[in-house]
Amino acid sequence: MRVGITGHRGLSTDVEDKVRGFLTGRVRQYDPAELVGVSCIADGPDSWFAEAVLRHGGRLEIVVPAAEYREGLPDWHHPVYDRLISRAADVHHTGMAESTSQAHQAGSEILVGLVDELVAVWDGKPARGYGGTADVVAYAEGTGVPVRVLWPEGASR
Repeated sequence: MRVGITGHRGLSTDVEDKVRGFLTGRVRQYDPAELVGVSCIADGPDSWFAEAVLRHGGRLEIVVPAAEYREGLPDWHHPVYDRLISRAADVHHTGMAESTSQAHQAGSEILVGLVDELVAVWDGKPARGYGGTADVVAYAEGTGVPVRVLWPEGASR
C-alpha cells in the first residue's frame, strides 16, 4: 500500500501531540512489509508521518518540490529533513529550482500520482495560499485517490 501525506504546518503543541498520535495509529493499520510512505518531509505532519512509517518498518519515498526546497524550510528542521532523506528508498524531483507555491503544488501532484491513498492533516478550510493542504486534497479527490482526513475535533490552527 502506497500512502501519501499532506498537512498543515505550524500547529500548536497540543494539536501536534494529537496529530502525531493519529498518524501513528493510521500507519499501524498497514502491513509494514507492504507499506510505502510518500512525503515531501516538510516540518510538521509530513515529517511526523515519515518517521511513523519508518518506525513501523515501512519504506519511505520522498518528493522534492524544488532544488531550493530545503533552504525554504526552517533551519531547525534541516537535521530532520537530512536524516529522513538519507533513509529514503527513492527520491522524486519536480525539476523545478525555486521553492514557490507552484513548485509545492507540482510536488504534491507528483506525490498524489504515486499513492493509493492520501492522508490529510486538514482542518477542512480553504488553503491559505496556492498549493496548500486544501488544494492537495482537491487534486487527490479530482484524480480519484481516496483521502483520509485526520484532524482533532475542536482543534484550530
